[in-house]
Amino acid sequence: KAYKEHGKTPEGVCAALCEFNFGLIDALCDIVPAVKPQSAYYEMYGYHGVKTLYKTIQYAKEKGMFVMTDGKRNDIGATMEAYTNAHLGTVKVCDNEIEPFAADALTVNGYLGTDGIEPLLKVCREKDKGIYVLVKTSNPSSGEIQNRLLDDGTPIYALMGKIKKKWGADTVGKYGYSAVGAVV
Repeated sequence: KAYKEHGKTPEGVCAALCEFNFGLIDALCDIVPAVKPQSAYYEMYGYHGVKTLYKTIQYAKEKGMFVMTDGKRNDIGATMEAYTNAHLGTVKVCDNEIEPFAADALTVNGYLGTDGIEPLLKVCREKDKGIYVLVKTSNPSSGEIQNRLLDDGTPIYALMGKIKKKWGADTVGKYGYSAVGAVV
């Protein structure tokens, strides 16, 4: 149906994805509290894919779902601020402040250190958002780095877990959870 209307193009694929996603959200929103769209599967279709990711996030939020974008973003400085504002924060367009994607949470790679996480923490505190930091991933080669032992015998992933906990320490809410979760 989508190919008939839009051709065998990225636009056609994305029209089908949007219809599929909306159908899943409609079928599950009353029993499943959250969705986690993987941004790469949208970005690979360029503009139309990014637009579909946006529409999917908005639709899930309209249905009352918590949305975590699986983007595993990280960088430092102004680039990380841009990622933060795009996915969790706001950007100013003339006199208007808008939320580009408006997700509730974002997966991030903390292995660049605090420089890459601080812009996110600022938005988490100000806008009640969350991040999930890669601590110990399940891919087969993750142990090449994450299982390495520090001089004191601590695995690198355990150190990342401790750092993640420190990053979230001042974001703990009334139920005892911080804005900084772990991907394990």
